[in-house]
Formats: sequence, structure tokens, C-alpha cells
Amino acid sequence: MKRLLLFASFSILLSGGPAFADYKKGLEAAKRGDYAIALREWKPLAEQGDASCQNGLGVLYYNGFGVPRDKNKAFDLYNLSANQGFAIAQYHLGSMYDNGDVVTQDDEAAVKWYQKAAEQGHVEAQYSLGGMYRQGLGVTRNDKLAFNWYRKAAEQGYDKAQHNLGVMYEKGRGVTRDDRAAFDWYQKAAEQGYVYAQYNLGVVYAKGRGVTRDDKAAVKWYEKAANQNYAVAQYNLGWMYDEGLGVTEDDATAVKWWIKAAEQGYAKAQNSLAVMYSEGQGVTQDDKAAFDWYRKAAEQGNPAAQYNLGLMYAQGQGAARDDKAAFKWFKKAAEQGHAEASSRLAKMYFFGEGVDQDFVNAFEWWAK
Repeated sequence: MKRLLLFASFSILLSGGPAFADYKKGLEAAKRGDYAIALREWKPLAEQGDASCQNGLGVLYYNGFGVPRDKNKAFDLYNLSANQGFAIAQYHLGSMYDNGDVVTQDDEAAVKWYQKAAEQGHVEAQYSLGGMYRQGLGVTRNDKLAFNWYRKAAEQGYDKAQHNLGVMYEKGRGVTRDDRAAFDWYQKAAEQGYVYAQYNLGVVYAKGRGVTRDDKAAVKWYEKAANQNYAVAQYNLGWMYDEGLGVTEDDATAVKWWIKAAEQGYAKAQNSLAVMYSEGQGVTQDDKAAFDWYRKAAEQGNPAAQYNLGLMYAQGQGAARDDKAAFKWFKKAAEQGHAEASSRLAKMYFFGEGVDQDFVNAFEWWAK
């Protein structure tokens, strides 16, 4: 399970005494970016075996805060702290094993340390452990346990876990399917700004799953996700404007959002944008632009774009007429079950256009 790791947070010991006072002084310094003071306060205590200071010092070395960056030293410090039962260090250690970060990637070791931290209530460890069970990494896949760990993290307000819990409810994985519960958890995560939850909340509003269908609400949440540059949400938002669902129909705005998604490589948006250029809807008609966007989507395997690209070649629109190229793209689309492409392919076999005449293949494709 590969994830970006953020090690810039520090922990506070829930105990008193002089060591705690020195740790807290270092913590306050680290939070304001004065890493030299944090190092001065934590290093002697870490050398004396203080687990919280070992972890804090590990954070400094991992990130290169006030010291030369040294992930190996960070790993050693996390290891010392984790073996004393310090939950945050256990999570850090699990993450490093999970990602093969200066150590050999080891899912079983990652699970071991995530489990130790999760059992102490560490929210990111609970979420990560849920992911390991969901994917069967380092453990036998177990959706029920994945659900349970996601729920623990979600109940602590962790947005990613709330989203994943919503997915588990929506798909009926590890729990009885419950569209309303899925909606509720998506909403919790979406309200915290988690982009995938915002998108999924838009989907359930658009489809009326677990909630009364509400196109305006769907548009609202698609737009929030789209503004975070999520290509699928940008495509869906474009579709809502194209169809006039929840908003006034507006081809130019549909094109705007499809351009954003298409430029990120989203094939459905590339195909839809090509259609708009081909038909001159929301944008000046431009066969060459249509051809180029169809090609980008077709090369990603989008069957509609493959068929449309075949048509452009067959009709000499946006490119010189080329029956062989038309045949190639019709065949690719037909092999994915595109009915109109199958019919076109059969016709080309029958008349020997772009391919040797072959009545057997012609009738076979017409029969599909």
C-alpha cells in the first residue's frame, strides 16, 4: 500500500514531571519552526530513553528539520520509541515498512506496527490497518476487519476513513449494504473537504441512492470536488451543464469543465470535448481539434472515441481520409462491444474498404 507520508506532527506526553516540561518546550519550539531548540531539548532525553523525545527527534531527522536529513537515523529512533510502546512511533515505523522507506518493503511488519498503534487508538494507524485488511496486504484479506478499523478511525473524525466506510456500506463489503449509511459517511467526509467523498456525495445525490435525488445538490458537490481539480468530478459537472441537470443548460460551461478534465487525461472528457468541437457546441467548430481529442481518448482504449476516430478517418474530417486507419479504429471499438463500430466493420469487410474483402468476417460482425 503506497501512500504519501506526513511526519510533521509531534505528540505530547500525557504525563507530568521535568522530562515532560523539557519535551513540551521542544514541542512548542518545533511547532513554531525553531528546530534548534527542539533538538537541544529532545536529544539528551532521547539518549536517556525517553520514548516521546526519541519519536520527536526521529521526526526532525526524517524531514531534515534543523539537522541533515537522515531517514536511517529516523528509522532507528522510531524503532527505539516504538519498542517502548509509543503509538505515534509505531505508526511511523509501520509506514516506513509499508512504503519500503529506507527498509525493505514488508507488509507483514507494517501490519504488526500499525496494529500496535491502532490498538492504542492512533487514528491514522487504524485507517492504514483497515486498508491492509481490505487489500490483503500482510494479512489475509478480511473485509469485516477492514470495516471495523475504518469505523474506529471514522468515529474519531478521520475524513479518509469516513469516506472508505461509506464505500464499504455502499458496496456491502464487510457489512450489510446500506445506502443511507453510505450517504451519511460520505457527507461527514465531504464536509471536511475530502475530495473523493465530495465526488461520491455528488454521485449519490445524482442517482438518489440513500437520499432523495437532488440534481442541484449533486452539482454543488461535484463543483466542490472539481474545484480541487478532480478530473472525474470535472467531467460529471460538465455533463450536468451539458444536460441542464440541476443547472441551466450551458454548453460553454460544459466545455470549460471538460477541457479541465481532458487536459488531465480523462478519456471520457476527451471524447465529450471532441464531440463538442465536432458539432460546434459551446466552442467554435473545429474538426482538427475534434480529431486530436478523439485520438487521445481512443489511444486510452475508450470505445466511443475509437469509433468516432474511425468515422473521422472514414470521412476525411480533421485528417486525410484513410480507410485502413478507419478500419483499425472501428475494429478496436467493435472488439469492446461497440455496436455501431461492429456494423461499420462488417460493412468494410463486405465492400473491401481498408481491408481485403471478406464476406465471412462481414457476416460474423453483422451478427454480433
